[in-house]
Amino acid sequence: MKEVPEGLVGRTPWSAADPPVGQSLRRIARQLADYPSVVFYERRLPHLYEIGQPVFITWRLFDSLPLHRAFPAAALTSGEAFDAVDKLLDEARSGAFFLRQPAIADMVVDAIYYNADRLGQYALHAFVIMPNHVHLLVTPAVALPKLTKSLKSITAKRANEMLSMTGQPFWQAESYDHLVRHQREFEKIRNYIEANPVRAGLVTEAREFRWSSAGGAPGGSPADQGVRPTFGVH
Repeated sequence: MKEVPEGLVGRTPWSAADPPVGQSLRRIARQLADYPSVVFYERRLPHLYEIGQPVFITWRLFDSLPLHRAFPAAALTSGEAFDAVDKLLDEARSGAFFLRQPAIADMVVDAIYYNADRLGQYALHAFVIMPNHVHLLVTPAVALPKLTKSLKSITAKRANEMLSMTGQPFWQAESYDHLVRHQREFEKIRNYIEANPVRAGLVTEAREFRWSSAGGAPGGSPADQGVRPTFGVH
């Protein structure tokens, strides 16, 4: 597996339509010429992915942050902007918190495992279901848009049925994704995901949180059971 250069990964999460901080789409296209297996596509945000390359994905509930909350692109790197938004979500005292409900959180966890184990859409490495957002570390076996659409659409439909909200938006339409470059970054992101409930003050140890790979999986995290990528040069 070819390591991806740092300039090709990371983007400001949930912004209006900006390319990765400090980069133009033209520059991305030039860089991708040397990485033909890396796919670039745009929705509101630019996205990069490669089937077989680990990716860190985050999405949040609709109406979980104040409207028009923005960070000046010149002031923050994409990683700093992501950290700022993630902190806002962890510290939010208003907005949607449907994932606090155990039945809904359980349903999302079941869907994550189902799409990995039964549908084979990805190898699952780590996840956490926070009160208003989800973090996922996977190695895709299908195109990233298909992966996220499958997970978000079925969980939104089921959650809305449980909440008697059929027809209402459940997830924010856009997701954040970050192509993982190497093993050190993989471990850093995996630890970041599983420690999120501790940082947010929900538990004192990661393994105490039921709705995460650290606490909810028999035998521990999938990454601890050997579900890990192999990084190297093609």
